[in-house]
Amino acid sequence: MQHLVKPALGNSALILKGEEGNVDDIVMKAIDSVKKEVDECLKKVEEKGVDPKVEERLKALETKANRPGGDKKTEEPTEERKAFTIYLGRGDALPAEERKALTVSSDPGGGYFAPAEMSSEFIRDLVEFSPIRSVASVRSTGSPSVIYPKRTGITNAKWGGETEDQEESTVSFGQAEIPVHELNTYVDISKQLLEDSAGQAETEVRLALSEDFGQKEGSAFVNGTGAKQPEGFMTNPDIASFANGHATNLSADAMTKLMYSLPASYRGRGSWAMNGTTLGVIRTLKDGNGNYLWQPSYQAGQPETILGRPVVEMVDMPDVVANAFPIIYGDFSAYRILDRVGLSVLVNPYLLATKGLTRIHATRRVGGRVLQAARFKKLKMATS
Repeated sequence: MQHLVKPALGNSALILKGEEGNVDDIVMKAIDSVKKEVDECLKKVEEKGVDPKVEERLKALETKANRPGGDKKTEEPTEERKAFTIYLGRGDALPAEERKALTVSSDPGGGYFAPAEMSSEFIRDLVEFSPIRSVASVRSTGSPSVIYPKRTGITNAKWGGETEDQEESTVSFGQAEIPVHELNTYVDISKQLLEDSAGQAETEVRLALSEDFGQKEGSAFVNGTGAKQPEGFMTNPDIASFANGHATNLSADAMTKLMYSLPASYRGRGSWAMNGTTLGVIRTLKDGNGNYLWQPSYQAGQPETILGRPVVEMVDMPDVVANAFPIIYGDFSAYRILDRVGLSVLVNPYLLATKGLTRIHATRRVGGRVLQAARFKKLKMATS
Protein backbone atom coordinates (compact mmCIF):
# COMPACT_ATOMS: atom_id res chain seq x y z
CA MET A 1 0.00 0.00 0.00
CA GLN A 2 2.94 2.33 0.59
CA HIS A 3 3.94 2.35 -3.08
CA LEU A 4 0.40 3.40 -3.98
CA VAL A 5 0.28 6.32 -1.56
CA LYS A 6 3.56 7.97 -2.62
CA PRO A 7 2.35 8.87 -6.17
CA ALA A 8 -0.70 10.52 -4.63
CA LEU A 9 1.45 12.76 -2.46
CA GLY A 10 3.55 13.68 -5.51
CA ASN A 11 0.43 14.78 -7.46
CA SER A 12 -0.72 17.00 -4.60
CA ALA A 13 2.67 18.72 -4.63
CA LEU A 14 2.21 19.56 -8.32
CA ILE A 15 -1.19 21.07 -7.54
CA LEU A 16 0.35 23.36 -4.91
CA LYS A 17 2.99 24.59 -7.33
CA GLY A 18 0.81 25.19 -10.41
CA GLU A 19 -2.43 26.41 -8.87
CA GLU A 20 -3.10 30.17 -8.44
CA GLY A 21 -5.67 31.82 -6.17
CA ASN A 22 -6.71 31.57 -2.49
CA VAL A 23 -4.21 29.49 -0.51
CA ASP A 24 -6.91 27.84 1.61
CA ASP A 25 -8.79 26.76 -1.45
CA ILE A 26 -5.62 25.40 -2.97
CA VAL A 27 -4.81 23.39 0.22
CA MET A 28 -8.30 21.96 0.47
CA LYS A 29 -8.18 20.85 -3.15
CA ALA A 30 -4.83 19.14 -2.52
CA ILE A 31 -6.17 17.34 0.58
CA ASP A 32 -9.25 16.21 -1.29
CA SER A 33 -7.03 14.95 -4.10
CA VAL A 34 -4.81 12.98 -1.70
CA LYS A 35 -7.83 11.56 0.13
CA LYS A 36 -9.35 10.44 -3.11
CA GLU A 37 -6.22 8.71 -4.22
CA VAL A 38 -5.78 7.02 -0.79
CA ASP A 39 -9.35 5.79 -0.91
CA GLU A 40 -8.73 4.38 -4.35
CA CYS A 41 -5.57 2.60 -3.10
CA LEU A 42 -7.42 1.08 -0.10
CA LYS A 43 -10.21 -0.03 -2.41
CA LYS A 44 -7.70 -1.78 -4.67
CA VAL A 45 -6.12 -3.50 -1.66
CA GLU A 46 -9.50 -4.73 -0.41
CA GLU A 47 -10.41 -5.98 -3.89
CA LYS A 48 -7.08 -7.76 -4.35
CA GLY A 49 -7.04 -9.24 -0.80
CA VAL A 50 -4.11 -10.52 1.25
CA ASP A 51 -1.81 -13.19 -0.22
CA PRO A 52 -2.79 -16.63 1.31
CA LYS A 53 0.86 -17.55 1.84
CA VAL A 54 1.45 -14.34 3.77
CA GLU A 55 -1.66 -14.95 5.87
CA GLU A 56 -0.57 -18.54 6.65
CA ARG A 57 2.89 -17.35 7.63
CA LEU A 58 1.41 -14.68 9.93
CA LYS A 59 -0.80 -17.25 11.69
CA ALA A 60 2.20 -19.58 12.22
CA LEU A 61 4.23 -16.76 13.71
CA GLU A 62 1.35 -15.78 15.99
CA THR A 63 0.93 -19.39 17.23
CA LYS A 64 4.63 -19.76 17.87
CA ALA A 65 4.77 -16.48 19.78
CA ASN A 66 1.98 -17.69 22.11
CA ARG A 67 3.88 -20.85 23.16
CA PRO A 68 5.99 -21.04 26.38
CA GLY A 69 9.41 -19.76 25.45
CA GLY A 70 8.18 -17.46 22.75
CA ASP A 71 9.89 -17.65 19.40
CA LYS A 72 12.91 -19.61 20.70
CA LYS A 73 14.05 -22.56 18.65
CA THR A 74 12.33 -25.84 19.72
CA GLU A 75 14.78 -28.42 21.07
CA GLU A 76 14.55 -32.08 20.14
CA PRO A 77 13.41 -34.21 23.15
CA THR A 78 16.21 -36.20 24.79
CA GLU A 79 16.15 -39.99 25.24
CA GLU A 80 15.39 -39.52 28.93
CA ARG A 81 12.38 -37.30 28.18
CA LYS A 82 11.05 -39.75 25.61
CA ALA A 83 11.50 -42.65 28.06
CA PHE A 84 9.79 -40.75 30.86
CA THR A 85 6.84 -39.92 28.59
CA ILE A 86 6.46 -43.62 27.77
CA TYR A 87 6.81 -44.49 31.50
CA LEU A 88 3.93 -42.16 32.40
CA GLY A 89 1.73 -43.83 29.82
CA ARG A 90 2.71 -47.48 30.23
CA GLY A 91 4.12 -47.77 33.77
CA ASP A 92 5.67 -51.19 34.48
CA ALA A 93 5.15 -52.21 30.85
CA LEU A 94 8.04 -49.96 29.88
CA PRO A 95 10.34 -51.78 27.39
CA ALA A 96 13.81 -52.69 28.60
CA GLU A 97 15.54 -50.42 26.10
CA GLU A 98 13.46 -47.44 27.26
CA ARG A 99 13.94 -48.31 30.95
CA LYS A 100 17.72 -48.04 30.53
CA ALA A 101 17.34 -44.40 29.50
CA LEU A 102 15.69 -43.45 32.79
CA THR A 103 18.29 -42.14 35.19
CA VAL A 104 17.88 -42.05 38.94
CA SER A 105 19.80 -39.38 40.80
CA SER A 106 20.45 -38.98 44.52
CA ASP A 107 17.86 -37.21 46.62
CA PRO A 108 20.19 -34.33 47.72
CA GLY A 109 21.15 -33.81 44.09
CA GLY A 110 17.65 -32.87 42.99
CA GLY A 111 15.30 -35.74 43.71
CA TYR A 112 14.41 -38.82 41.74
CA PHE A 113 13.74 -38.42 38.06
CA ALA A 114 11.56 -41.54 38.12
CA PRO A 115 10.49 -43.36 41.32
CA ALA A 116 11.74 -46.94 41.75
CA GLU A 117 9.33 -49.78 42.47
CA MET A 118 9.73 -51.54 45.83
CA SER A 119 9.26 -55.26 45.28
CA SER A 120 7.67 -57.45 47.96
CA GLU A 121 10.00 -60.32 46.99
CA PHE A 122 13.05 -60.68 49.23
CA ILE A 123 16.38 -62.05 48.02
CA ARG A 124 17.71 -64.52 50.56
CA ASP A 125 20.93 -66.48 50.77
CA LEU A 126 20.66 -70.24 51.05
CA VAL A 127 20.78 -71.59 54.60
CA GLU A 128 21.76 -75.27 54.78
CA PHE A 129 21.40 -77.52 57.81
CA SER A 130 21.76 -81.21 58.55
CA PRO A 131 18.36 -82.96 58.37
CA ILE A 132 19.02 -85.23 61.34
CA ARG A 133 15.37 -84.99 62.40
CA SER A 134 14.35 -86.93 59.30
CA VAL A 135 16.09 -90.08 60.55
CA ALA A 136 16.44 -89.63 64.33
CA SER A 137 13.91 -90.53 67.02
CA VAL A 138 12.05 -87.37 68.10
CA ARG A 139 10.03 -87.09 71.33
CA SER A 140 8.36 -84.26 73.25
CA THR A 141 8.74 -83.57 76.95
CA GLY A 142 7.42 -81.19 79.57
CA SER A 143 10.43 -81.52 81.87
CA PRO A 144 13.93 -80.00 81.91
CA SER A 145 15.44 -83.46 81.30
CA VAL A 146 14.48 -87.08 80.66
CA ILE A 147 16.16 -90.11 82.25
CA TYR A 148 16.12 -93.39 80.36
CA PRO A 149 16.77 -96.58 82.40
CA LYS A 150 19.45 -98.67 80.82
CA ARG A 151 20.29 -102.34 81.12
CA THR A 152 24.00 -102.82 80.78
CA GLY A 153 24.24 -106.62 80.85
CA ILE A 154 22.38 -109.95 80.75
CA THR A 155 22.22 -112.98 83.01
CA ASN A 156 24.95 -115.62 83.08
CA ALA A 157 23.18 -118.96 82.56
CA LYS A 158 25.23 -122.16 82.43
CA TRP A 159 24.69 -125.72 81.31
CA GLY A 160 24.36 -128.13 84.20
CA GLY A 161 23.66 -131.71 85.09
CA GLU A 162 20.44 -133.16 86.44
CA THR A 163 21.31 -132.85 90.13
CA GLU A 164 23.82 -129.99 89.99
CA ASP A 165 23.11 -126.75 91.80
CA GLN A 166 22.25 -123.66 89.76
CA GLU A 167 24.49 -120.62 89.87
CA GLU A 168 23.24 -117.13 90.53
CA SER A 169 23.33 -114.41 87.80
CA THR A 170 23.22 -110.68 88.21
CA VAL A 171 21.78 -108.08 85.86
CA SER A 172 23.39 -104.64 85.79
CA PHE A 173 21.41 -101.46 85.16
CA GLY A 174 22.22 -97.84 84.53
CA GLN A 175 20.59 -94.76 83.15
CA ALA A 176 21.05 -92.26 80.36
CA GLU A 177 19.88 -88.69 80.95
CA ILE A 178 19.15 -86.24 78.17
CA PRO A 179 19.01 -82.64 79.44
CA VAL A 180 17.08 -79.97 77.61
CA HIS A 181 19.16 -76.96 76.52
CA GLU A 182 18.06 -73.47 75.54
CA LEU A 183 18.92 -71.62 72.34
CA ASN A 184 17.99 -67.93 72.35
CA THR A 185 18.58 -64.50 70.83
CA TYR A 186 16.77 -61.23 70.18
CA VAL A 187 16.47 -58.69 67.38
CA ASP A 188 15.90 -54.92 67.68
CA ILE A 189 14.04 -53.47 64.71
CA SER A 190 12.74 -49.99 63.94
CA LYS A 191 9.10 -49.40 64.80
CA GLN A 192 8.65 -47.30 61.67
CA LEU A 193 10.05 -50.11 59.52
CA LEU A 194 7.55 -52.53 61.02
CA GLU A 195 4.70 -50.10 60.32
CA ASP A 196 5.75 -49.05 56.82
CA SER A 197 6.46 -52.59 55.57
CA ALA A 198 2.89 -53.76 56.21
CA GLY A 199 4.12 -56.70 58.30
CA GLN A 200 6.67 -57.89 55.74
CA ALA A 201 9.67 -56.90 57.88
CA GLU A 202 8.44 -58.90 60.89
CA THR A 203 7.75 -61.89 58.64
CA GLU A 204 11.32 -61.77 57.35
CA VAL A 205 12.71 -61.52 60.89
CA ARG A 206 10.73 -64.60 61.93
CA LEU A 207 11.92 -66.49 58.86
CA ALA A 208 15.55 -65.52 59.58
CA LEU A 209 15.18 -66.72 63.17
CA SER A 210 13.72 -70.07 62.13
CA GLU A 211 16.52 -70.63 59.60
CA ASP A 212 19.21 -69.66 62.11
CA PHE A 213 17.77 -71.88 64.85
CA GLY A 214 17.40 -74.81 62.44
CA GLN A 215 21.00 -74.44 61.32
CA LYS A 216 22.38 -74.21 64.88
CA GLU A 217 20.25 -77.13 66.03
CA GLY A 218 21.34 -79.39 63.16
CA SER A 219 25.00 -78.54 63.75
CA ALA A 220 24.67 -79.43 67.46
CA PHE A 221 23.00 -82.78 66.68
CA VAL A 222 26.05 -83.70 64.58
CA ASN A 223 28.99 -82.10 66.41
CA GLY A 224 27.56 -80.78 69.69
CA THR A 225 29.76 -81.04 72.77
CA GLY A 226 26.95 -81.71 75.24
CA ALA A 227 27.91 -78.65 77.35
CA LYS A 228 24.96 -76.22 77.25
CA GLN A 229 23.99 -77.83 73.93
CA PRO A 230 22.92 -81.25 72.64
CA GLU A 231 25.50 -84.01 72.30
CA GLY A 232 26.32 -84.79 68.66
CA PHE A 233 26.61 -88.34 67.40
CA MET A 234 30.05 -87.54 65.93
CA THR A 235 31.40 -86.51 69.35
CA ASN A 236 30.04 -89.46 71.30
CA PRO A 237 33.13 -91.29 72.64
CA ASP A 238 31.44 -94.69 72.73
CA ILE A 239 30.86 -94.97 68.98
CA ALA A 240 33.50 -97.24 67.45
CA SER A 241 35.42 -96.45 64.29
CA PHE A 242 36.64 -98.51 61.35
CA ALA A 243 39.92 -97.71 59.56
CA ASN A 244 39.70 -96.79 55.89
CA GLY A 245 43.15 -98.22 55.10
CA HIS A 246 44.36 -95.02 53.48
CA ALA A 247 44.63 -91.48 54.85
CA THR A 248 43.19 -89.61 51.86
CA ASN A 249 41.64 -92.05 49.37
CA LEU A 250 38.28 -93.58 50.19
CA SER A 251 38.18 -97.34 49.90
CA ALA A 252 35.13 -99.16 48.56
CA ASP A 253 36.19 -102.33 50.38
CA ALA A 254 36.49 -100.44 53.68
CA MET A 255 32.95 -99.10 53.36
CA THR A 256 31.62 -102.56 52.69
CA LYS A 257 33.46 -103.99 55.70
CA LEU A 258 32.28 -101.11 57.90
CA MET A 259 28.66 -101.76 57.01
CA TYR A 260 28.88 -105.48 57.69
CA SER A 261 30.77 -104.99 60.95
CA LEU A 262 27.45 -104.02 62.56
CA PRO A 263 24.98 -106.67 63.79
CA ALA A 264 22.40 -107.68 61.21
CA SER A 265 19.50 -106.15 63.19
CA TYR A 266 21.18 -102.75 63.22
CA ARG A 267 22.62 -103.07 59.72
CA GLY A 268 19.21 -103.71 58.17
CA ARG A 269 17.81 -100.46 59.62
CA GLY A 270 20.92 -98.34 59.04
CA SER A 271 21.57 -95.26 56.89
CA TRP A 272 24.71 -93.53 55.62
CA ALA A 273 25.48 -89.94 56.61
CA MET A 274 28.07 -87.68 54.93
CA ASN A 275 28.38 -84.27 53.32
CA GLY A 276 27.99 -83.48 49.63
CA THR A 277 31.73 -83.43 48.92
CA THR A 278 32.20 -86.93 50.28
CA LEU A 279 29.12 -88.13 48.44
CA GLY A 280 30.61 -86.84 45.19
CA VAL A 281 33.73 -88.94 45.78
CA ILE A 282 31.73 -92.07 46.60
CA ARG A 283 29.75 -91.78 43.36
CA THR A 284 32.96 -92.66 41.52
CA LEU A 285 33.74 -95.78 43.60
CA LYS A 286 33.13 -99.31 42.29
CA ASP A 287 33.25 -102.72 43.90
CA GLY A 288 35.41 -105.63 42.72
CA ASN A 289 32.90 -106.48 39.98
CA GLY A 290 32.88 -102.96 38.51
CA ASN A 291 29.52 -101.99 39.99
CA TYR A 292 29.08 -98.51 41.44
CA LEU A 293 28.51 -98.40 45.19
CA TRP A 294 26.12 -95.51 44.76
CA GLN A 295 22.75 -96.05 43.10
CA PRO A 296 20.28 -93.31 42.15
CA SER A 297 16.67 -93.16 43.24
CA TYR A 298 14.39 -94.78 40.66
CA GLN A 299 11.13 -93.81 42.35
CA ALA A 300 9.81 -90.48 43.61
CA GLY A 301 10.15 -90.18 47.37
CA GLN A 302 12.78 -92.91 47.60
CA PRO A 303 16.35 -91.93 48.64
CA GLU A 304 19.51 -92.72 46.72
CA THR A 305 21.45 -95.63 48.15
CA ILE A 306 24.98 -96.85 48.84
CA LEU A 307 25.34 -100.63 49.02
CA GLY A 308 21.57 -100.78 49.06
CA ARG A 309 21.09 -98.52 52.09
CA PRO A 310 19.74 -94.92 52.09
CA VAL A 311 22.04 -91.89 52.15
CA VAL A 312 21.37 -88.71 54.16
CA GLU A 313 23.43 -85.69 53.13
CA MET A 314 24.48 -83.64 56.17
CA VAL A 315 26.41 -80.42 55.60
CA ASP A 316 27.98 -80.53 59.09
CA MET A 317 29.89 -83.75 58.45
CA PRO A 318 33.68 -83.36 57.87
CA ASP A 319 35.41 -83.65 54.48
CA VAL A 320 37.69 -86.49 53.39
CA VAL A 321 41.02 -85.54 55.00
CA ALA A 322 43.59 -87.43 57.03
CA ASN A 323 42.43 -88.60 60.48
CA ALA A 324 38.90 -87.29 59.89
CA PHE A 325 35.63 -89.22 60.19
CA PRO A 326 33.79 -88.25 56.98
CA ILE A 327 31.27 -91.13 57.01
CA ILE A 328 29.05 -92.70 59.63
CA TYR A 329 26.70 -95.62 59.21
CA GLY A 330 24.10 -96.79 61.68
CA ASP A 331 20.54 -96.96 62.92
CA PHE A 332 19.75 -93.31 63.63
CA SER A 333 16.68 -94.19 65.67
CA ALA A 334 19.21 -94.63 68.48
CA TYR A 335 19.77 -90.88 68.47
CA ARG A 336 17.04 -89.30 70.60
CA ILE A 337 15.87 -85.69 70.19
CA LEU A 338 13.74 -84.11 72.93
CA ASP A 339 11.57 -81.09 72.16
CA ARG A 340 10.63 -79.06 75.23
CA VAL A 341 9.62 -75.73 73.67
CA GLY A 342 9.36 -75.08 69.95
CA LEU A 343 10.60 -71.84 68.44
CA SER A 344 8.91 -69.19 70.59
CA VAL A 345 8.90 -65.61 69.27
CA LEU A 346 7.87 -62.77 71.60
CA VAL A 347 7.42 -59.23 70.24
CA ASN A 348 8.06 -56.55 72.89
CA PRO A 349 7.16 -53.03 71.66
CA TYR A 350 7.45 -51.42 75.12
CA LEU A 351 11.04 -52.06 76.29
CA LEU A 352 12.67 -49.69 73.78
CA ALA A 353 9.64 -47.58 72.87
CA THR A 354 11.42 -44.31 73.75
CA LYS A 355 14.07 -45.14 71.14
CA GLY A 356 11.54 -46.06 68.46
CA LEU A 357 12.60 -49.73 68.51
CA THR A 358 10.77 -53.01 68.94
CA ARG A 359 12.57 -56.00 70.42
CA ILE A 360 11.76 -59.47 69.13
CA HIS A 361 12.84 -62.32 71.42
CA ALA A 362 13.30 -65.90 70.17
CA THR A 363 13.75 -69.02 72.31
CA ARG A 364 14.07 -72.73 71.59
CA ARG A 365 14.50 -75.54 74.14
CA VAL A 366 15.72 -78.89 72.82
CA GLY A 367 18.00 -81.74 73.81
CA GLY A 368 19.72 -84.60 71.99
CA ARG A 369 21.95 -87.55 72.70
CA VAL A 370 23.00 -90.99 71.47
CA LEU A 371 21.20 -93.66 73.49
CA GLN A 372 22.90 -96.71 72.00
CA ALA A 373 26.37 -96.19 70.60
CA ALA A 374 26.55 -99.83 69.41
CA ARG A 375 24.18 -99.02 66.59
CA PHE A 376 26.72 -96.75 64.87
CA LYS A 377 30.11 -97.14 63.24
CA LYS A 378 32.34 -94.34 61.90
CA LEU A 379 34.87 -94.56 59.07
CA LYS A 380 38.25 -93.07 59.96
CA MET A 381 40.63 -91.80 57.26
CA ALA A 382 43.70 -93.63 58.53
CA THR A 383 45.67 -96.77 57.81
CA SER A 384 44.76 -98.33 61.15
